[in-house]
Amino acid sequence: MIPLLADSFVFLAATPSWQATLTAIVLFGVLSLILLVQRSPDMAMLGGVIVLLVTGVLSPAEAFRGMANEGMLTVAALFVVAAAMERTGALSAIVERVLGRPRSLTSAQARVMAMPAFLSAVMNNTPVVALMVPAVRDWAKKNRLSVSRLLMPMNNAVVLGGLCTLIGTSTNVIVSGLVSQKTGSPLAMFDITWLGIPLLGIGSVYILTASRFLLKDRRPAMSESDDPRQYSLEMVVEEGSPLVGRTIEAAGLRGLAGMFLMEIDRDGHVIAAVAPTERLEEGDRLVFVGDVDSVVDLQKIRGLRPATEQVFKLDDPRSERILVEAVVSNSCPLVGRTIRQGRFRSTYDAVVIAVARNGERLRMKMGDVALEPGDTVLVEASPQFVERQRSSRDFYLVSEVHGSPTPRHDRSWVALTILAGMVAAAALGLLPMITAAMAAAAMAVATRCLTSSEARRAIEWEALLLIASSFGIARAMDTTGLAGAIADSTVAAAGSDPHWVLAAVYVVAMLFTELMSNNAAAVLVFPIAWQAAADLGANPMPFVMAVTVAASCGFATPMGYQTNLMIYGAGGYRFSDYLRFGGPLNLIVMVVTLLLAPLIWPF
Repeated sequence: MIPLLADSFVFLAATPSWQATLTAIVLFGVLSLILLVQRSPDMAMLGGVIVLLVTGVLSPAEAFRGMANEGMLTVAALFVVAAAMERTGALSAIVERVLGRPRSLTSAQARVMAMPAFLSAVMNNTPVVALMVPAVRDWAKKNRLSVSRLLMPMNNAVVLGGLCTLIGTSTNVIVSGLVSQKTGSPLAMFDITWLGIPLLGIGSVYILTASRFLLKDRRPAMSESDDPRQYSLEMVVEEGSPLVGRTIEAAGLRGLAGMFLMEIDRDGHVIAAVAPTERLEEGDRLVFVGDVDSVVDLQKIRGLRPATEQVFKLDDPRSERILVEAVVSNSCPLVGRTIRQGRFRSTYDAVVIAVARNGERLRMKMGDVALEPGDTVLVEASPQFVERQRSSRDFYLVSEVHGSPTPRHDRSWVALTILAGMVAAAALGLLPMITAAMAAAAMAVATRCLTSSEARRAIEWEALLLIASSFGIARAMDTTGLAGAIADSTVAAAGSDPHWVLAAVYVVAMLFTELMSNNAAAVLVFPIAWQAAADLGANPMPFVMAVTVAASCGFATPMGYQTNLMIYGAGGYRFSDYLRFGGPLNLIVMVVTLLLAPLIWPF
């Protein structure tokens, strides 16, 4: 990609424009900063836009037009919809049923690829990725898998799945509209399917094979000798719980990351060595030992609640409370007294659900634990607890546990209904995707699937800033003639052989989609491809399909496709990960397209 960009300076000889030359220099510099210096992509891209703005290459309206782009706003709304699904527990319930428990990394990758790839063929792939990212992230954590080895395979499978029907991606629809302008009739629903299915199959084989060698584990390093705080936690199986009658393994309580089930107290009878085939009963009291992140995960399992009855005596609904870690100080008035004797709930308007003490396993009910200086207590409380106790002498290091609010399970059906309505409205053409997404996000907040503050926190601003800035760079490439110079020179160099011209058209479209938006790439290259076919007296369909595939399949950079940006932060990826893993996939998709397109639609 970098050599092709460097060649653009040669192309500019025929178009002596200082604006085009400066745009090429800025683009080369931005990509170098991201790739070689490991600068934050959003800041590097925004910096490039600002340089073009200051030098007058872009007007303020052109530079920041991406801020109002429909694609960017749609992604922002979808982040909120996905958060609503996660907050109500609706998404995790579906994912657990569909994905199950994998036996290997390859099995896990195949599972996270299959369902999203199918869904992306019947609906726009952007909402598929937006909904799957938080679900896959939680599923990976629960099954002790590297999320960086799951999200990129899932995303790439979604992109390839979108090539199987006309409605799979917005790019397909745009190209269909361009064909309609030329011929009077758009592409049919399954015209691209003949090419899309082989691409999905061959691409999936590459993904499953190469991910073992080319995808790095981006999880934070943690050695076996690390000793995180070990909490003792007692949970009870509620009456009417969906866990009743299920085995420990089927309930997902065996092999929890960072936590293990120590024993079950059943009507006073203690089951110390809990077998994975043991079936749960109403009223079972499950004693766990583990770290704080695992405690948060337990809180989200439907049908389980902390065994202490004190949680029901707090004023706030459980879904609006948070978990807080606090270290008991020497001056705490409850030191030396049990939690029950010290009336912890009445004193602090909070309930202790777990205690960590130097890795010691506390074999007693929570109310009978006598607090000692240095004990770390995990309490369930309202958000105001943190502000009240942060400057108190009773506790040290008071901090909220991230992601700890209990899911609003009673709202899960509401979130599912909103999601189904959004998908149906967009798929049937009743509403544009941006309208459906915005309406769904607004309804999620209005129906209290999540609060307005949670909705704001759900939006990944880094990804949106990168998307918006990329539109500014793309605009400069278009208006200065840089894009046209690259395209015309590349196609002209291919000569009169239709196979070489087809390859040149594909390379140009692939280059543009890696540097610009996929839709902008399709719009810029389509007229060049159509004219090239006309000059050769060839069937334009192979060229149309080459543009369609190349504009959608930008796997080698985070900017290559908007879903690439949606997984960037969640997977902890670097620019080099896309180039190393997505670059070969780009080449494979190109070769398959160049071989099959002329066979399916002869010149």
